[in-house]
Amino acid sequence: MTILSGPRVRHSVVFTLRHGEGSPEAVAFLAALAALGDIDGVEELEVVREVSPKNDYRLGVAMEFADRAAYEAYNSHPDHVAFVRDRWDADVADFMEVDFEALG
Repeated sequence: MTILSGPRVRHSVVFTLRHGEGSPEAVAFLAALAALGDIDGVEELEVVREVSPKNDYRLGVAMEFADRAAYEAYNSHPDHVAFVRDRWDADVADFMEVDFEALG
């Protein structure tokens, strides 16, 4: 894992889909999620599966940005806005989002 430093922002979300694992709907959703990595400013994107039984979230995504301005530009990018409106709100049953900056 890359150490978070300077003004970098790590955007992390854990979530559970409304669709069964491996279903065509889940596969299409995850492909659309991964495509967000093509948005300017996204320097790294990783989609992962939860392996611990300690929580109900089954999947996760983490992205890194050079700074808060790049993260905010991503949040307002038309492709991200459309993904949230058209895919996320319809396909995600529950989620928790955490955005990190380095301590110092």
